[in-house]
Amino acid sequence: MFKRLLTFATHRIYNLPIVVMMPHSRCNCRCVMCDIWKANHEKKEISADELQKHVKHFKRLNLREVVFSGGEALMHSNLWKLCVILRELEIKITLLSTGLMLERNSKDIISNCDEVIVSLDGSESVHDKIRNIPQGFEKLSAGVRELKRLKPSFRITGRCVLQRYNYHDFVNIVRSAKEILLDQISFLAADVSTTAFNHVEPWTEERVSAVALNASEAIEFEKIVEDSFEALKGEYERRFIAESPLKMKKIVQYYKAINGLNEYPETVCNAPWVSAVIESNGRVMPCFFHKPYGNIYGNDFLEIINSPEAISFRKNLDMSKDPVCKKCVCSLKLGVTQMN
Repeated sequence: MFKRLLTFATHRIYNLPIVVMMPHSRCNCRCVMCDIWKANHEKKEISADELQKHVKHFKRLNLREVVFSGGEALMHSNLWKLCVILRELEIKITLLSTGLMLERNSKDIISNCDEVIVSLDGSESVHDKIRNIPQGFEKLSAGVRELKRLKPSFRITGRCVLQRYNYHDFVNIVRSAKEILLDQISFLAADVSTTAFNHVEPWTEERVSAVALNASEAIEFEKIVEDSFEALKGEYERRFIAESPLKMKKIVQYYKAINGLNEYPETVCNAPWVSAVIESNGRVMPCFFHKPYGNIYGNDFLEIINSPEAISFRKNLDMSKDPVCKKCVCSLKLGVTQMN
């Protein structure tokens, strides 16, 4: 408890609960709101030998969870070796997946991971259009069902980016999540302002308008969300929908803010103090959206997150004024007790 409080007080990290790791640079989908797949030719990945160099730092920081993100983490040449290294420290492993490779890797997933979060972008036709992958929904569904067949208690949740291509499908997304046996579904807005997710160039107005809701669509979406509080009342109450009605309203507020109809919702987040992101090229960042502190191929992980640059960043970060934080779509807020 003392180390956790010391982290917040001094901005030097003594305890780090979560690391999000992109084990390689590739993806097997071509989503309209993401450009990670455009780096498929680079074929960069974190090797088991490289990961092993930093394990002692993870242990010292009492790391509790590693989230394998991407892209598609299952495309790594030896993901299970990375899992073995981490599980020796009793670290929880969460796998983020497009779902396309779940079925063929189901036994290894059950053996090496603690839970899976899949990307679900809509009911069948909407999902496949957004992902630009034929039969993507069908493959996702088959993979989830196979994991549940092997281990019914295995936790599988969904995550959905609500944007112009699927906001109208919101209720169907929830129903589809239930039909394919997900345990929960969560929602967030599309990031249309940063270079995260391999957006090499800043978003142009044309690209923003292709993904973000316009003013009339934002107002239509507001009614869809408001109506869902009654139509999906049970799903909210049972937390099958992870977000509360208040948080769903904030997604609406975000899209209305893009169109100048109101202010952006307040960002409540402590991600830079409780987590770090490691990309396949070794870069270490405070979150998906801010600039990197350093690179694990050149420095030790602990040195990077507690470098003068990193400490200064945390100390001087004012989320109410920072242009990246003000438009954030994916904040993280852990209390001190949650960092055990």
